[in-house]
Amino acid sequence: MDEPHSDCAPPKRTLPGTVVAVGWVSLLTDVATEMAYPLLPKFVEESLGAGKIGLGWMEGLAESAAALLRLPAGALSDRLRLRKPLMVVGYGVAGLARPLMGLATAPWQAVAIRLTDRFGKGIRGAPRDALITDVTRPEMRGRAFGFHRAMDHAGAALGPLLAFAFLSVWPGAYRALFLLTIVPGLVVLGVLIWGVREARGDSEAPLPGLASEPATSAGRIQESEGGITALGGRFFGLMGAMAVFTLGNCSDLFLLSRTEELGLDERFLPLLWAGFHVLKSVASWYCGGWGDRVGPARLVMAGWAVHAVVYLGFGLAETAWQGVALWAPYALFYGLSEPNEKLLVARASPAKRRGTAFGCYHFAVGIAALPASVLFGWIWSGYGPLAAFGLSAILSIGAQGILLAAVARGRPDSPGG
Repeated sequence: MDEPHSDCAPPKRTLPGTVVAVGWVSLLTDVATEMAYPLLPKFVEESLGAGKIGLGWMEGLAESAAALLRLPAGALSDRLRLRKPLMVVGYGVAGLARPLMGLATAPWQAVAIRLTDRFGKGIRGAPRDALITDVTRPEMRGRAFGFHRAMDHAGAALGPLLAFAFLSVWPGAYRALFLLTIVPGLVVLGVLIWGVREARGDSEAPLPGLASEPATSAGRIQESEGGITALGGRFFGLMGAMAVFTLGNCSDLFLLSRTEELGLDERFLPLLWAGFHVLKSVASWYCGGWGDRVGPARLVMAGWAVHAVVYLGFGLAETAWQGVALWAPYALFYGLSEPNEKLLVARASPAKRRGTAFGCYHFAVGIAALPASVLFGWIWSGYGPLAAFGLSAILSIGAQGILLAAVARGRPDSPGG
């Protein structure tokens, strides 16, 4: 539950400086990531000879490996009462591993590099989201998560544009481009070290209960013993819904591959990816703030409904323009769901277990990524795109029913819930 605020404290209308700094960290990280990401399907499938099944294994293993670290990393940040050190390690590992894709000569090497990259993501995700919650007033948390996702997607738009400019001058120089991603990765570490602060009861941590509660030995033992189970049945109902949804949410690399298969020239994939992330950035900013006012669960279910329609559309599409047109509503799905899923987690978890709660969230989503991408690649290879995308749409609809039941049980949509 959210702690009460002092009636004497004037309401803040601006986001805390730490949230802004974390937003820049995510922007720069996604500049590096998305310079390479749209080019990975062709590079891995053709240059390294992995095919679609190999692509599915790479993405599924990478995301699931990250998931295995998210829960312990979140719980450790609760135990230490520190978020920033884990963020520095996570962003640092990913930033140093990512450029090595430019040296890969075999599929197993690409898999190993993606695994290391995602290991870093697994370490940083839950502590970062818990820190955003720690330093932000409850009535602004949807806006804070919306801002963070908007900055993330803005970086994801800038990265492909830089890749397009680079490849326009040096066509086919994928490896050199991959190696250059080390530059924004190093800048990220500087912003983290000098721009991000822990919540310690100062003006950026308007959570008096968190700062003032004594950290006794007995209290720490109780938290350790009941850390996960104490989150309650409603919370795990939410996690179940998100895991089922993720089973139908394959890697976006498959959607890029499908769009290219429909006839889009590969030269325009970075531009498509950039435009997609511009739309995601705008949608995340507006839908995050909207979640503070109308409640996050409604927006998450709306987003999942959009996801089902878009996936069915990709399965039925026959021309390149149809495939390209589907990316706009797909961006709306992200804007509706991403910030509001995190707001649901924040509202359903107590302050002392925020890291654990976000670790559970990232774990549930990440651990479902392996079967999701592997199953999707296998069905597509054996039965065609309509079967793969159609099954994903069905799972999206089923997840909405589970989420609706969890919401009815605990009413996490309430403004202070």
